[in-house]
Amino acid sequence: MLHSLKGIAASAGVAIAKAFVHEEPDFTIKQKEAKNPSDEIKRLDEALAISREELTAIKEKALNELGEDKAEIFSAHLLVLSDPELVDAVKAKVNEDSVTAEFALNEVANMFITMFENMDNEYMKERAADIRDVSRRVLGHLMGIEVVSLAAIEEDTIIIAHDLTPSDTAQLNPDVIKGFATNIGGRTSHSAIMSRSLEIPAVVGTKEATAKIENGALVIVDGIDGHVIVNPTEEELAAYEQKQADYEAQKAEWAKLVNKKTTTQDTHHVELAANIGTPKDLDGVINNGAEGIGLYRTEFLYMGRTELPSEEEQYEAYKEVVERMDGKPVVIRTLDIGGDKELPYLDLPHELNPFLGHRAIRLCLEKQDMFRAQLRALLRASAHGNLKIMFPMIATLEELRQAKQILHEEKDKLQASNVDVSDEMEVGIMVEIPSTAVAAPQFAKEVDFFSIGTNDLIQYTMAADRMNERVSYLYQPYHPAVLRLIDMVIQAAHAEGKWVGMCGEMAGDEIAIPLLLGLGLDEFSMSATSILPARSQISKLSKAELESFAQEALTKDTADGVEQLVRSKYSQS
Repeated sequence: MLHSLKGIAASAGVAIAKAFVHEEPDFTIKQKEAKNPSDEIKRLDEALAISREELTAIKEKALNELGEDKAEIFSAHLLVLSDPELVDAVKAKVNEDSVTAEFALNEVANMFITMFENMDNEYMKERAADIRDVSRRVLGHLMGIEVVSLAAIEEDTIIIAHDLTPSDTAQLNPDVIKGFATNIGGRTSHSAIMSRSLEIPAVVGTKEATAKIENGALVIVDGIDGHVIVNPTEEELAAYEQKQADYEAQKAEWAKLVNKKTTTQDTHHVELAANIGTPKDLDGVINNGAEGIGLYRTEFLYMGRTELPSEEEQYEAYKEVVERMDGKPVVIRTLDIGGDKELPYLDLPHELNPFLGHRAIRLCLEKQDMFRAQLRALLRASAHGNLKIMFPMIATLEELRQAKQILHEEKDKLQASNVDVSDEMEVGIMVEIPSTAVAAPQFAKEVDFFSIGTNDLIQYTMAADRMNERVSYLYQPYHPAVLRLIDMVIQAAHAEGKWVGMCGEMAGDEIAIPLLLGLGLDEFSMSATSILPARSQISKLSKAELESFAQEALTKDTADGVEQLVRSKYSQS
């Protein structure tokens, strides 16, 4: 019998408990033809209504326990339930083909799921997962299948599943659900994100956890190194109990750094900031001792709804964040939507390659009414704290100048109306396009700061979609070409006396941190739970020593060569 599995470490920590294998219900549809289509439509409407009530209750639970960011997943699910493209297509199939409601729903849902999965980008794959989750809920009611509720588990348990849907993870009680392991998924999947929010250890992408682990087996989930141990020996159990204790002790040590500044061994200060999606994320930011907000993703205000948020609604959200940060810097990114992140109410055309399409600043410069409303809200909120505005996806100086011109026009209008606006507000751009990095000396003369968005910069530099498994090996954060672009941006900014931050996953990466310190990065922005481990790591490093080390790394010819160099000298693990 298989004794251990290797997967992707999705949420740090060690969990030891008995396994509960969460099996998928059998949704095999036995009856296709229906005698009375009108009765089938009535059954469908009833199943939709019950599902709507359940999802509303789950959303409220998620809102209270996990925050608005995670609750928005269920706003999206509720939208799927009432989406006329889906529901009307199911009803039309029932009427035209005289089939049962469950057969029609299964056929239509699978069509949409296949379509979204084939779009090969993260956001669309999440939409496919949403449709699968919602359609199975409705199918369960239509077919009389009782889906086991994970919320009913009352003893210490590790969940073993093919995957965990957003509905599943929202029901998990971290007091008894000690961890989970799944067959599929990556660090950016819904289940991985939720596990980090709940702070429970998780390993995803094991490929065969459900096939190899029996219900009730004693299981260890090592969310630090990505291992799942089944029926451990006494020696293994003792070793992992020690590893668990060591990790908890490490967390207690990190907690002592909450109110400390982030300084190196040789007293060089860098700023450790957090990435957020909504004001509800602020508790985690403050509890983990962030020195600012390096990226506020404003698109969450626009998603999971049927119309644009009003200027007043945006103003209140931005104001809440800057006030609660109490003078610490808050970098707010203007709307980064379009192409891969759709807003149905904008009725944007489908694009063959959305990541290289009409999105972010390109969309905002076209839809100026929408853009100006956001800028007015930001300008008004700037009077309440240390707010900085950042434009995403800037490719040319002309785009930057046009965006700044619109910002200045709205500022002048507000001041003419005696509305308070900060005169100290900095304006910067995200550097996520290779050409912008190469032209950084020109951009540096016209911005107050840069923030390097490595998630996109890496995939654009390597011409490899990070969500495409066939080319995922090319998504290489430590590739010398990527590091040289980062070096160019930092040098160009510093030559003009400007600061540089980073708000991609790379900023909190244990291997990348010594390199970025050595290259002179001023601000590291990451998920809130990564801040204290990063602060601890930085406190043990010498900026002066790292400068020559980073230059040595730039001479390497492969990403593996860079990683081996760092691990040989600076890796904590």
